[in-house]
Amino acid sequence: MRNKGIALAALAPVVWGSTYVVTTELLPAGHPLFAGLLRALPAGLVALALTKTLPAGLWWGRAAALGVLNIGLFFPFLFIAAERLPGGVAATLGAAQPLVVALLAVGLLKESPSAWRLAWGVTGMLGVGLVVLGPAAGFDLVGVLAGLGGAATMALGVTLTKKWGRPAGVGPMAFAGWQLTAGGLFLVPVTFLFEGPPPAIGLGAVLGYLWLGGVGGLLAYVLWFRAITTLPVTSVSMLGLLSPMVAALLGVVVLGQTLDAVQLTGFALALAAIVASQRAASHHDRTLRSSFRTTSPSSSISPVGTNPYPR
Repeated sequence: MRNKGIALAALAPVVWGSTYVVTTELLPAGHPLFAGLLRALPAGLVALALTKTLPAGLWWGRAAALGVLNIGLFFPFLFIAAERLPGGVAATLGAAQPLVVALLAVGLLKESPSAWRLAWGVTGMLGVGLVVLGPAAGFDLVGVLAGLGGAATMALGVTLTKKWGRPAGVGPMAFAGWQLTAGGLFLVPVTFLFEGPPPAIGLGAVLGYLWLGGVGGLLAYVLWFRAITTLPVTSVSMLGLLSPMVAALLGVVVLGQTLDAVQLTGFALALAAIVASQRAASHHDRTLRSSFRTTSPSSSISPVGTNPYPR
């Protein structure tokens, strides 16, 4: 069952790997905020219409906070980095997210520091760098700051999503819909303030926005938020390394690019980091189960499968 959950979660970053190609080949340049808005708000409203479920109580504030972090801030950072940097540089900066999550998990989730998590996070980022960085890589300051900002905001959003869990009786689609809608509403005034009227949209852009909003937005985030609330957060964040790797493969298939020996070595390192992080998380789960079975009922250890975080 856990392997099935990991496989479904991996579909999200695999789909997100298409963002760089779609952004550069189909979308109008110079409108990253508008791209983020169309990726988030329509998908969120569709999810709310299908589920007919709204937040209650303190979850209005939590959904808004998570929506701004995971969507409202992350999307603009993502598209700004994609437009102002070579895809490889943007992807390498984004690959820092698992490292940030590992550090935040210590402070926010009270997890024990793990040298192995940090080591595999560094290995994964190094592997991604070898795959996507080239001799012509540029370092536009605004683009670099956007890339780092995106990694930081989504890492915080992912960690808080794990900390708060998901309200009882609320499914993954409704949960994703809350955040996509909140993030999209946040982007409405910001987009028109900084970018003005929407750009002219041709057929190619329409197809690009439909892909990013429907598949890369609604479907991918339903799977992603489901995984965060049911699987170890550090192992889920490592799956995000699949995104730049898929982007590189699409560059080969769609744009006619090639991969050399160094890039293939990077692929091997990144894949090793992803696999090792999943195996380590699985071992951690087995250890927790064993500890629970050998601990008296009066122990403070929570049974595996329950959510120890406040709803």
